[in-house]
Amino acid sequence: MPSSRKFFHARHPSHIITRKSLAFVLCLLIGFAGLLLFSIVVFRQDITTGVYDKPLSVSVVWDQSGGGGAQKRHKVMGFVGIQTGFASVGRRRALRKTWFPSDHQRLQRLEESTGLAFRFVIGKTHDRSKMAALKKEVEEYDDFVLLDIDEAYSKLPYKTLAFFKAAYALFDSDFYVKADDDIYLRPDRLSLLLAKERRHTQTYIRCMKKGPVFTDPKLKWHEPLGYMLGKEYFLHAYGPIYALSADVVASLVALRNNSFRMFSNEDVTIGAWMLAMNVTHENNRQLCQPECTATSIAVWDIPKCSGLCNPEKKMLELHQTKICANSPISVSNE
Repeated sequence: MPSSRKFFHARHPSHIITRKSLAFVLCLLIGFAGLLLFSIVVFRQDITTGVYDKPLSVSVVWDQSGGGGAQKRHKVMGFVGIQTGFASVGRRRALRKTWFPSDHQRLQRLEESTGLAFRFVIGKTHDRSKMAALKKEVEEYDDFVLLDIDEAYSKLPYKTLAFFKAAYALFDSDFYVKADDDIYLRPDRLSLLLAKERRHTQTYIRCMKKGPVFTDPKLKWHEPLGYMLGKEYFLHAYGPIYALSADVVASLVALRNNSFRMFSNEDVTIGAWMLAMNVTHENNRQLCQPECTATSIAVWDIPKCSGLCNPEKKMLELHQTKICANSPISVSNE
């Protein structure tokens, strides 16, 4: 106790206290000035260069971390994930020569003019050579969202759920759009569609079709859904492109990965989930047009192919036509 009292009541010469006080104040002023300068630099950097100072491509471990952790979400009106695979290098090359900007500056201008952000979405493979090639492409173009899920046709429903979870974690968006890499998309028209006022917050925008009926006489239900409405299957979206509102995607994110049944077809899977969630279905035939028109949003060879039949060639041909390439919002890759 005595030593304790001496410690608390120890007296120091006044000149030492004065010097220490001055030194403390001086350090405080220097620190405050440094903080102010740093804030000004960061503020100016955000205004002058936007969101493209940092790499655009990102790897997301969605099933462990729920979609990418606590990083800041980028605000856009719509996020468009172009679903692609390891065999689609030629398709991505064709896209980057047409409507999909091939560098950061053009990608930024497209986002600023439409309110839409675009990224290629791909999973992973155990093939080291393919992963090495993907790494080089990411380094060159930096326009990917990389999912920690095996890239396989048989796992498309799982990839789709992974995409929506990752997209929700990365982007604060009004709509999340799933699109395939073999359609010709018109971003200006898609922007107008998503910008419309809607009374319902849970919306599923798509081009509608009837699901096929495969009857197994040994079973009392039918693939792909397991039940029928009257004598027909429910109506759901064609797979190449559809959009889900933020509230719908938030509900998907909250689901456990095994909450809903996965069907063999991704479009049927999403359609079944939308029925179960009782969302508002909005049918738009401009999302499935066989040719460019004044109002078409997505162009592909319906019903011959689920996409363009020869996408690498057809994509370039469509882009050479005036009505496809020339729009109020146009970003040239020349």
